[in-house]
Amino acid sequence: MSAAPSTPRALVVTASNRAAAGVYEDRGGPLITEALTGLGFAVEGPRVVPDGDPVAEALSAAVAEGYDVVVTTGGTGLSPTDRTPEATRPLLDREIPGIAEAIRAEGLPEVPTAALSRGLAGLAGRTLIVNLPGSTGGVRDGLAVLGRLLPHAVDQIRGGDHPAGPPAPGSAR
Repeated sequence: MSAAPSTPRALVVTASNRAAAGVYEDRGGPLITEALTGLGFAVEGPRVVPDGDPVAEALSAAVAEGYDVVVTTGGTGLSPTDRTPEATRPLLDREIPGIAEAIRAEGLPEVPTAALSRGLAGLAGRTLIVNLPGSTGGVRDGLAVLGRLLPHAVDQIRGGDHPAGPPAPGSAR
């Protein structure tokens, strides 16, 4: 009899100079934490960090710590300090553009500016990283999409019905 799969672990990172400085309260991070907990994840965070290099450092640490999923909020827009995609992309081994596209599409019918989000999604090792916008509306749109995808995505990342094994005869790896 095989052991039951372990509870998936998630980290929430809020990228915001103003929230990190205490100018205002992070509202998006707690929404993500609550939603991921509801999906059955053991969630840590939100870790609130300034935009830029601190985001890259938080993401790198999360990958090293073996989280299954990291969801960021903030830093995906067009302002000069919005650098979350630039902090994320170098860490990704494989981008998953369909997730980011679905998140933008979720908001477009009501909020045309959803198209301005530059958020990414992809795998860094065995950690799925997803960038959500900083607005609470953008977070809610992203969570609507992630609620439909994350359980299956984590199952697939962990091997799901495709366990790693030796290559088939005559195939290359």
